[in-house]
Amino acid sequence: MASGRPLQDISEQNEALKRENAQLYAQIKALSQRLAQGSAGVGYPLELVAGLRTLEAPMSVMADSYKAGHFVMYPECESMSAYGEFRSPFPNRGDNRFVFYGIRHYIDNFVGRKWTRADVDAAEAFYKTHNAGFTPYPFPRDLFNKFIAENDGYFPVMVESLPEGSVAYTHTPVFVITAEGEYSRLVTFMETILTMVWYPSCVATLSRFAKDKIKQCFEKSVDEDAYFLMDSRLHDFGFRGCTCVEQAVLGGMAHLLNFEGSDTMAASYHGQFHLNGGRPVGNSIPATEHSVMTAWETEEEAIKNEIEHFGDGAFSVVMDSYDYDSALDVVLPKVKEAKEKKGGYMVLRPDSGDPIEQVIKGLKAAEKTFGCTTNGKGYKVVNGAGVIQGDGINLEMMCDILDKVLEEGYAANNVVFGMGGALLQKLNRDTMSFATKLSHAVYPGGKERDVMKTPKSATSKCSLPGRLSVVRENGVPMVYPKGDPAAKGLESVLKVVYNKRPVQGAFDDVDTIKARVEREWEALKPNGNPISKQLDAKIKSILAARGHTAGNTKE
Repeated sequence: MASGRPLQDISEQNEALKRENAQLYAQIKALSQRLAQGSAGVGYPLELVAGLRTLEAPMSVMADSYKAGHFVMYPECESMSAYGEFRSPFPNRGDNRFVFYGIRHYIDNFVGRKWTRADVDAAEAFYKTHNAGFTPYPFPRDLFNKFIAENDGYFPVMVESLPEGSVAYTHTPVFVITAEGEYSRLVTFMETILTMVWYPSCVATLSRFAKDKIKQCFEKSVDEDAYFLMDSRLHDFGFRGCTCVEQAVLGGMAHLLNFEGSDTMAASYHGQFHLNGGRPVGNSIPATEHSVMTAWETEEEAIKNEIEHFGDGAFSVVMDSYDYDSALDVVLPKVKEAKEKKGGYMVLRPDSGDPIEQVIKGLKAAEKTFGCTTNGKGYKVVNGAGVIQGDGINLEMMCDILDKVLEEGYAANNVVFGMGGALLQKLNRDTMSFATKLSHAVYPGGKERDVMKTPKSATSKCSLPGRLSVVRENGVPMVYPKGDPAAKGLESVLKVVYNKRPVQGAFDDVDTIKARVEREWEALKPNGNPISKQLDAKIKSILAARGHTAGNTKE
């Protein structure tokens, strides 16, 4: 059995921790002030505060290869516009709403980056051997040098976007890019970077659907005074499954728009210090891992050690290092006295076997050991203990477990879920079919043309024609031809976030974004069509002129 330290020593340690926390809070406030001024100080380089590292490469190569040659393929124009949209709903949910998030990252770190002659020189060294056979590849050197000289190095386009945290239906433009004059031919050069907003938006949408299910189960089985626990029921376990830190930060932060639980500390840190003025956005609890459990001679010793250090708060114990059933039936009763003496909340974590069976086993063992009460809705709540399932969790499995938990008579607040790869990694651009397409051109002399992709072999890939506006009509983001009289007086949803240089105050803090997600998701009914009658008529006219027989391709 582990030898315990005197209570006086523990009390002194706790007081020391309180003093350290007070000092840390003062440092946080000072750090946040420096961040607001654009510098984190000598001890905290800004890129570390942001939690991101990017590979060293000039902006002149931050695009798909073929983008570099499009400047001579596009016709001469006075202006061109392109837009980005999700063309398909999140799979298997029967709901075409999505949460838009992440464009700030791409504007702040890429589109809004100031170019220099060195970027062009570096590009030239690269492009001269980038064509097949390691021969010269075309790239718009003169246009690059021109905007470096004329526009102080900032990329010469305007970007409008939905506010982060906006909830809309598929086919709603999430951003619009406009370029003018000689720079029109650069309109889609940043498409590669901006299209990446698919990733954090997909994570935010997945996380939101998970919260929908959890909310339904809470409303059915949990007393209202425990609803505050809803925000901690889905925990981000995905850091180690990501391909890079940047992905973990972006996806982890997208999840934190809906929940507060996360073990992806880089995301919580980035959100707190770089995006939310020092105010915290994510939290976790002390928890063992298998290496900790197996380092002790017995699981009983390992658990009692954790209880000694953290037993007065919430803490988690992995229970399947050797034999999950034995740990529940034999070890758990042995630590009952120590746990109850401390008075904290013990979270049992199975990590192998059938997820549904293991969760129910854990709840029954916890009930047997610690007892339970029956809440006002007739469901059991285990006394001071619960279960977290992190192995094999995706959205469908989480829903199945919750259904079984309620079927067995337990309230939904008895369980927490950890989602890793399924939350941050098992997504791709095709998950919701994101695409960026040209929609409008003004040729020399002022002739305008509505541009629309209309492949007969895949009508689902038809794009939207013309200059587009997104307005709020009866609370719903609707897509109209820009300038249409029917949209006059309606609130414009698209906001300018970059206008040939960074726009000050273009983005909201995390608290504001979270509130927007909550408000707009609840207000927007599932399965809507955002295409106005006016835009639909234009779409049908173009399709008919090209021999298509399909009706509204956006239904």
